[in-house]
Amino acid sequence: MADYKELYLEMVRGTEKSINILIDTQRKCEEMYIRNPDTEITILPAEEDQGYRS
Repeated sequence: MADYKELYLEMVRGTEKSINILIDTQRKCEEMYIRNPDTEITILPAEEDQGYRS
């Protein structure tokens, strides 16, 4: 029989690691921007603005 508690804990640990990677990456990008505020940022149009349909 599968150890569902261990499966759940493994999933939660993996999810937490993934979230922390995203948070760290966002912080690094924010720091890069703060250090060079003259960087030009281009905002791309959303898919619906380009006429795409799903």
